[in-house]
Amino acid sequence: MTLESTGTSSPWFALGHDHRLILEQVERFARDRFWPVQERMDTEEWWPDDAFPALGEAGYLGCTVPTELGGAGLDFFSSALVAQALSKWNPAVGLAVLAHENLCLNNILANGSPDLVERFIPGMSDGTIVGALGLTEPGAGSDALGSMRTTARRDGDHYVLNGTKLYITNGPIADVVLVYAKTTPENGAHGITAFAVETDTPGFEVAQKMIKMGFRGSQTAEIVLDGCRVPVENVVGEVDKGVRVVMSGLDLERIGLAFMMIGMCERALELSVDYAKSREQFGQAIGTFQFVQGMVADIYAETESLRAFCYQVGAEVNDLEHGANRQHVSKRAAAVVLQAGLVLMRCVDRAVQIHGGSGYIWEMEVNRLYRAGKLLQIGAGTNEVRRIIIARDLLGR
Repeated sequence: MTLESTGTSSPWFALGHDHRLILEQVERFARDRFWPVQERMDTEEWWPDDAFPALGEAGYLGCTVPTELGGAGLDFFSSALVAQALSKWNPAVGLAVLAHENLCLNNILANGSPDLVERFIPGMSDGTIVGALGLTEPGAGSDALGSMRTTARRDGDHYVLNGTKLYITNGPIADVVLVYAKTTPENGAHGITAFAVETDTPGFEVAQKMIKMGFRGSQTAEIVLDGCRVPVENVVGEVDKGVRVVMSGLDLERIGLAFMMIGMCERALELSVDYAKSREQFGQAIGTFQFVQGMVADIYAETESLRAFCYQVGAEVNDLEHGANRQHVSKRAAAVVLQAGLVLMRCVDRAVQIHGGSGYIWEMEVNRLYRAGKLLQIGAGTNEVRRIIIARDLLGR
């Protein structure tokens, strides 16, 4: 099955026919294909090798890639709906796809040379090439650009990369990593270049697979670059202009994460309603108790308010080119992902409370949602960084 479109657009608050169809298609696929393996992925920290090829065959990778390059040729809003649907039924898959699409594929597509686009984009669209982003370092998290220590030294027709990257989603399974390194260290953040580094390159090593609290099926790694020789033609964008490359996709990543959280809130609500109807105490279903009813109602109300905000911001940026009206878009993207993280954590907290003791048990699905949620207040800019972006825009500082 492939994603279908008839060319109609979606209004801000209600999905049009095309977008509803996409959401329904991906939800069915994710429920049938990835929900059954969710528990094993979490318990064993296991990633199914056929996941990306299956997503590619179904047409759910390369959503915004032109059809002539093997993609679906759809809009950004559609790709965000894919993230929402996948994350409802398997958040680890949703996160892995977001890292592949928004953090690697889309940046190569938007900023790479025709040669790089031809080499990587078709395979990334059919799932035979898995992508990742190599930005964060042991000493460079929120200040990833300013504190970066990874270097790239020109040596003939290659660059020699040395450094360490940390918390790399898809790191253990990636075929290509979009690595950021300082080519002119004395220029700080304005001397950084982006490179498409193939993981079979000598000097590229997955140093360790990282054990996480949540999203355990999504593979995360520490990566070491030790004299890793990367051809000059693998530069993405311009030399020393890597900030432009990373910023061109950061706002869309944040909006994509917010859409992911809609799906997770939806699932928290479904699990809570089902449990409240089936669990009996004092001779009656706990859903008859007003305290439980109040928590269910709050999850519903907050999920719907989040959906409206996400869909509005998604529609606002849907047709903007990378970098267009960036200040406004950056504020809106920071606001929606900030609000999404706050809403998600409140919703999953209530969901666990409704489940009582069973919600505290590791293998319960609601427990997985609870453990996963915290990452989404840290990754792609912490809540504090998101607030700084918003406040600086509003206060002119």
